[in-house]
Amino acid sequence: MDSEETLQKNLLCFSHLRWDFVFQRPQHLLTRFSQELTVFFFEEPIFVDTDKPFISIDKKSNSLNVIRPHIQAGLDESGINASLKYLVDQFLVGEDMQDWLFWYYTPMALSFSAHIKPSAIIFDCMDELSAFDFAPKELIDMERKLLQMSDIVFTGGLSLYEAKKHQHGNMYPFPSSIDKQHFASSRSIVSEPVEQQRINGIKIGFFGVIDERFDLELVDYIANERPEWNIVLIGPVVKIDSATLPTQPNIHYMGQKSYQELPSFLSGWDVALIPFKLNESTRFISPTKTPEYLAAGVPVVSTPIRDVINPYGLQGLVQVAGSNEEFLKGIETALENQNSSTWLTKVDAFLADKSWDDTYKQMKNKITQVLSQDKRLAS
Repeated sequence: MDSEETLQKNLLCFSHLRWDFVFQRPQHLLTRFSQELTVFFFEEPIFVDTDKPFISIDKKSNSLNVIRPHIQAGLDESGINASLKYLVDQFLVGEDMQDWLFWYYTPMALSFSAHIKPSAIIFDCMDELSAFDFAPKELIDMERKLLQMSDIVFTGGLSLYEAKKHQHGNMYPFPSSIDKQHFASSRSIVSEPVEQQRINGIKIGFFGVIDERFDLELVDYIANERPEWNIVLIGPVVKIDSATLPTQPNIHYMGQKSYQELPSFLSGWDVALIPFKLNESTRFISPTKTPEYLAAGVPVVSTPIRDVINPYGLQGLVQVAGSNEEFLKGIETALENQNSSTWLTKVDAFLADKSWDDTYKQMKNKITQVLSQDKRLAS
């Protein structure tokens, strides 16, 4: 079966991330899948003062819908799952489940959906969620169950694939990809946002979620050692106390910005940062921002994250630094070479065959192969 064959009619995705939080892997992929089938993105519950659970549906397009379950506040875990099960069952009442694909980002959703038998189950394992702060204690067991139930599994990076490939016979790595045209537009933007224009001098930037993975001590070190540099941090602060953030005058917290705004901010940066700690929560991450920074033509310095080292570090596209001192030197080197046409040519050659469109097409092809095999077995 070739990649042009159609999928089922509907896709129901269970996610631990909210659609309107940060535009990342789930949004990139499911927006593209919605071009072919009707996508329903089922978020985690919102707790409200209500006796009866209900859902609201936010239509992002004719074929892309965000489902927000609202359930009674104060329920215990079993009560929450019972309410969610009721809502899912009511949503799917009368549906032919052979018309549906289930797509999981969170194994915890099995607590209220495992009884339903769709045409196929897809697990896009984008992170090692059990290593994140405040992860449910049941997560490891639930992931094991999801791996047993899934017809096909994708992973968010090569290192995650290597760690899990023995757990499923139909697993494929799909590292972070890139919306090249969107981020490459940064190269031709001549006027950065007003709030960033007010910052004079060298700008070293980061965009993304600032959470337990973010190395605050490293950023604090850079700010202290090079007070003439400006560190621009874009993104929400979650799961950490904002009182612990370094507050030097050359650190500028810009808050969360829309996906559409990011290229304009990047246009004013001299160097981009990936300042992640090395711990269990970052052991298997494949930062989407790596190719996004590169597509914008901004030099990148990163801590030694495995999926940044391979391939970006090994190919000389990103400077990888193993200590605070090395990171500082890496930024200095990047500043010296930031207009290198040789480096930019290498970047463009590397990114030439990488895009979310290609990732979508390859994923779709893998899924249609599974569906085709199931039809042959049923005939």
